[in-house]
Amino acid sequence: MNNNKESQATTSKEALLGATVSRPWWRRTSVWAGVAVLVAAGAGLAYWQSVKAARALPQYVSQEVKRGNLRLTVAANGTLVPTRQVNIGSELSGTVRNVRVDVNDRVKKDQVLVELDTAKLSAQVARSSASLASAQARQAQARATTKEARANLGRLEEVARLSGGKVPSAAELDTGRATLERAVADEQAAAASVQDARAALSTDQTNLSKASITSPIDGVVLTRAVDPGNAVAASLQAVTLFTLAEDLSRLKLEVSVDEADVGTVQPEQKATFTVSAYPSRTYPARVTRVAYGSTKTDNVVTYIATLEVANEDLSLRPGMTAAATITSTERKDVLLVPNAALRFTPTVPGAAPAAREGSSGGIMGQLMPRGPRPGGGGQRRGGAAGGKNDGGETPREVWVLEEGKAVAVKVVTGISDGRMTEVRSETLQPGMAVITDQRSGSTK
Repeated sequence: MNNNKESQATTSKEALLGATVSRPWWRRTSVWAGVAVLVAAGAGLAYWQSVKAARALPQYVSQEVKRGNLRLTVAANGTLVPTRQVNIGSELSGTVRNVRVDVNDRVKKDQVLVELDTAKLSAQVARSSASLASAQARQAQARATTKEARANLGRLEEVARLSGGKVPSAAELDTGRATLERAVADEQAAAASVQDARAALSTDQTNLSKASITSPIDGVVLTRAVDPGNAVAASLQAVTLFTLAEDLSRLKLEVSVDEADVGTVQPEQKATFTVSAYPSRTYPARVTRVAYGSTKTDNVVTYIATLEVANEDLSLRPGMTAAATITSTERKDVLLVPNAALRFTPTVPGAAPAAREGSSGGIMGQLMPRGPRPGGGGQRRGGAAGGKNDGGETPREVWVLEEGKAVAVKVVTGISDGRMTEVRSETLQPGMAVITDQRSGSTK
């Protein structure tokens, strides 16, 4: 019985081995495993090639087109000065007896500021008065002499008429006439002496009045250079005792404008400025005048522009150094694109090159120096804060992204501040992406 069981087991094993060997190749596990490996390798290769192709495509850097305001400004430095500054001096020599005002005092017109010692001046007035009285007495004496000589001549002429010319003699008549003429001349000389004495008295009285030095304007005392007891020595030039400012609530800012920018600065333009005393505060101003006369310092030519400044709170003081920014041109609610977009030209095969000389994309192209271009709007020379306007509108070209591709759009450029440029276009609209740079795809 055991032998039968062993024979049956042997028969089953042989049957199983026979079935395995007789299977077709497409049903074999090893075949399908190899196929799976090949498919996976093909899919990986295809994916790697697609990634490589995507990385090889150019990558664009873009910026959104916006509407906004654009300003061109001119930067200049200068000094605050009063609208009217008066130096008060003395025409007389003498000793200061009294000083009635000090620095920062407000004064009114005709208010006495300084008084000089008047003893010497009063004596001169008294002497001139005496000289005038003496001259007037001599004039009266000469007038009496003239009257007497005229009367004597009249009597002689009457006697000659009554006597028929027999008496008096011709010599006596001539003597009488000569005496009258001398008396008239003496009277005229006495009258001139009276006028001279009166003029001298008037001069001395004027000098005496000038011993009290008064203010010619309403204003504020800026400087004082005199104290009681000081000796004032007047020479060909009057000695300055005080400096007055007429009205500190309104000041002038005189700034030096570079010759490259003076053509854009005009009266009535708005400006702002700051001073070191209040670095976080910006003051408004207005251009009132641009001088034609130039100043040359170290081969740099500048022109003085005068700005009107309101100073109601008196926070500003004469002499402060100010940094001003003058708005020369301003555009409101205009279409703006970055300047890099105007310099960009794509390098994709088949793309049409931009019609402008020297344009190139990429960071290196933007960093390399370029010559001036029409409508380029480079940085203003001579301290200007904005780009220089070329005086007209120039047709240009920018590239925009449409479905991942670079498409050229015609625009007309206006002014530029060195970073953004004003443009006009029928196609370009706010929100569109303009290309500013192109980066080559990396292969790995």
